[in-house]
Amino acid sequence: MVRYQIIIAYDGTDFVGSQRQAKSRTVQGELEKALQKLGWDGSSALMAGRTDAGVHASGQVAAFDLGWDHSLADLNNALNANLPADMAICQVQIAPADFHPRFDAKARLYRYRIFCQRNRDPLRERYAWRVWPAVDEATLHSLAALLPGKFDFAAFGSPPRPGGSTERHLMRASWHKQEDEWRFEVQANAFLYHMVRRLVHTQVVIAQGKFPAENFARALAEQVEVPGGIAPSNGLSLVEVSYSDNKKLEN
Repeated sequence: MVRYQIIIAYDGTDFVGSQRQAKSRTVQGELEKALQKLGWDGSSALMAGRTDAGVHASGQVAAFDLGWDHSLADLNNALNANLPADMAICQVQIAPADFHPRFDAKARLYRYRIFCQRNRDPLRERYAWRVWPAVDEATLHSLAALLPGKFDFAAFGSPPRPGGSTERHLMRASWHKQEDEWRFEVQANAFLYHMVRRLVHTQVVIAQGKFPAENFARALAEQVEVPGGIAPSNGLSLVEVSYSDNKKLEN
């Protein structure tokens, strides 16, 4: 029996989230169905983190124990052959026996996409949030520059467990523009529930001139109220989960 680590990509549109639920379609549920077809008899595949309904991923991490007598490439192919079209295994590696994709994670990187356009664009809106009026470039950059560091993000999210800490350490945050599309990338040791989508929503409404920019800094320093609302889930993707050197995986 060997512990394997995999990287999963998925289109979150038709999932109610990543975590298994008894009567709903989830990423974990589909993964476990595919594993069972390969002889897996475990009770639960381990996941690096939870993504909400409609959220996508190119770098979700999972782990499981499996007796497998073939190559890693064969396991990758076998899993993909048994997964639905909106999921794919990107990489399979052997992990240390005590590896846990959630508890061993040191950082997570998310990306949120927006584009500025007056009219609907059905071909783009599956994976990005259409906003109008357009956002101000300088404002977005100045707001993102405030985020790296350790802050109490209570104004932007709630802890996974009632009474849990709302302090998080953001390693980096930045906006990048390509034509009329903006991409917000943010990396932290962990995130609060809905934190990235609330950060995006607040920055967008400020960059549209609908809310005072100085309140963003006050929300970080004093947890003052930010505009109500949350960016849609379809613009968000989990890009990468990072681990320390002593948890590096074997090919």
